[in-house]
This record gives sequence, structure tokens and C-alpha cells, in this order.
Amino acid sequence: MNIDSIQNGVVLDHIQAGKSMDIYKYLHLDRLDCSVAIIKNVRSGRMGKKDIIKIDSPMDVDVDVLGYIDDKITVNIIRNGERVEKRRLEPPKKLVNIIRCKNPRCITVAEPQLDAVFLLSDPEKHVYRCAYCDTAKGKKKDF
Repeated sequence: MNIDSIQNGVVLDHIQAGKSMDIYKYLHLDRLDCSVAIIKNVRSGRMGKKDIIKIDSPMDVDVDVLGYIDDKITVNIIRNGERVEKRRLEPPKKLVNIIRCKNPRCITVAEPQLDAVFLLSDPEKHVYRCAYCDTAKGKKKDF
């Protein structure tokens, strides 16, 4: 398989195998007017298998979404065919309008125009709690 290299854009690497479509959806990559290559189940010495997404256009990547989905993803910025920056992610301390509260009594369910705010409560287990009702939400089962 031959996937062309990109000259100016972003490469998301070290995506857990099978998670690239979640990232495609949450980053709204379908709205871009450029080439987006999703490469699934690539052999990896470190991970066994991984996914890669190549975006053939410079863009600001929402690192909060990526850090929530999988903080092992690396974000590579490409300019003139060369990687000029490599970003490593961390689980974000605060998520705004990335996930929704499932508690039917939460104010964000009754008032959907309110921002859904979650705060990182357990960095080791990637558990977030709703800022309004304290309902817990972990990343592993959500994606």
C-alpha cells in the first residue's frame, strides 16, 4: 500500500488500532475541503497495531479531544514535507462540550444550551466528573 506523503498538514500517529474513525468524527474532519487519509491496523513495533490519520492541510487540532480519546497519540505538524513539530498529549484537566452528562437529573440535560463541563478527577484511570452534578465518566468505555 502506498500513501503519498503530505507537504503541509498534520499527521496523527500512534492512534490505538480501531480508534481513527472516532477521531475523524470528533475532530469533524468530514467538514474539511482537503485530503484526509485514514490508515488502519498498521504494524507497529511498540503498539502491535496502530492507526494513522494524515490531513493534507494545515489546521489547528483540538488536543483536548485527542487527549481525552487517547493521550498516547502524537500530533506531527508538517511543513514543506518535513516534520517541524511533534506534540505529545496529556489527558486534559477540563473538557467543555466534548462529552455529555448521562445523569437525567443533571442541569445540562434539562438546560441543553449550558456548556457540558467535565473535570479530570482521576488522572490514572482517566475519570472525569461533571462539574454540575459530579457524575463520573471514564474514557475507556465511551470510545
